[in-house]
Amino acid sequence: MKCPPSRLLGVAAFALGLAIVVVGHASAPAGRYTTANGTVYDTKTKLTWQQAVSSSTYTQAGAASYCSTLGLNGATWRLPTVKELVTIVDVSVASPGPTVDSTAFPGTPASFFWTSTLYAGASGLAWSVNFYSGDTDGYGVVSDASGSVRCVR
Repeated sequence: MKCPPSRLLGVAAFALGLAIVVVGHASAPAGRYTTANGTVYDTKTKLTWQQAVSSSTYTQAGAASYCSTLGLNGATWRLPTVKELVTIVDVSVASPGPTVDSTAFPGTPASFFWTSTLYAGASGLAWSVNFYSGDTDGYGVVSDASGSVRCVR
């Protein structure tokens, strides 16, 4: 199995005790996203995303409420499902992210974002997507866990 050159460089730097700084972020294929009036339309999934992220963080219930009252461009917004939110993860961007197309979604924090999907088999948890690494995980919905939100329609 071949390692990509960037991965080999990282292994070599680790072995030598060197630090590597990755500059820039990958972008989605040309034409994947169309931005207009504070929204991002995904031509692949046909979803429209809120482009800017709120500077506030929320509990999961607070994130759902924020989306339902967003009113951006007069549209009805909602908290995305985990399947929807992972569609904007850019796996070609290495940690510490943010693992998202930075042209379409500028200013995205490398942190976890709430979804509306409840974690099966574990009451009180909802799925989240961490844009630090692109991973998914469950967070407590009844706790004071505070995360970012990006609304969809």
